[in-house]
Amino acid sequence: MEQKKRIINIVLMVVGLGFVVFLATSVIPKVLVTMTKAAPTMKVSLSDSYLIGSKILARADGKDNCLVNVFVLDDTGKGIKGRQVSLSGMGNEELVISGEDGKAEFKMVSEKEGQFVLEASIDGIPLQKTMKVTFRN
Repeated sequence: MEQKKRIINIVLMVVGLGFVVFLATSVIPKVLVTMTKAAPTMKVSLSDSYLIGSKILARADGKDNCLVNVFVLDDTGKGIKGRQVSLSGMGNEELVISGEDGKAEFKMVSEKEGQFVLEASIDGIPLQKTMKVTFRN
């Protein structure tokens, strides 16, 4: 009878130890990662976001384009996707949704010669920075 109790105790200890090992290797790490993982920020930092032109001189033929990119960033410099970005200053307003890296790309064309000051807005809030593009014949 005493030997049966010992065997039962040993079996219970092995099962208990297996349960502890399972918790330690499977359940607890997932809970800790879930609890400590930082949620991605969705707050736009207007002071860190910017616009830049990779081509700011084009022919005023209605075909050639000036290329302007607006980067929507958070306060750590990471891009934020899915934000509505508008660019105005040439008589109309262009709208683009920012991509995975926070970039919104605009190809501006004009048949009118001149220099235009472009203003960008993110979700309706204007950036303080502007950009000049030039169209000439």
